[in-house]
Amino acid sequence: MTTSAIRPFRTRPCTLVVCRGCCCGDARKHPGTDHDGQLTRLREAAAASRGRIEVRTTDCLGPCGQANVIVVQPSTEGRRRGARAAWIGWALDDDALDSIVAWALAGGPGLSEPPATLLLQTIPALAARR
Repeated sequence: MTTSAIRPFRTRPCTLVVCRGCCCGDARKHPGTDHDGQLTRLREAAAASRGRIEVRTTDCLGPCGQANVIVVQPSTEGRRRGARAAWIGWALDDDALDSIVAWALAGGPGLSEPPATLLLQTIPALAARR
């Protein structure tokens, strides 16, 4: 008889998935943006959030024409309320990062409304493009 380990249930915080593929984070495409500085700011905000925000990086998410792309994934509670990930494009300046961090700190998708400025930067999720 074999036994399998059951992972304990862990609530997930609002997670920011930062694209760092072929175009996002590329100084050749957006030379006026401090891409490394952006990632540092997001990681510092996550560290200061006491577990309310996580930051991950990933390779190309696909919508290269809207670089830099950040996907705001809902927390466990946000998902329970029916929220889905929000894809934010053109996250190239401090104002965009400030809005994304503020929304994530307020709970993110399903728990708080995104700032109006982010509504203008929302792009369709990759799955919706197919």
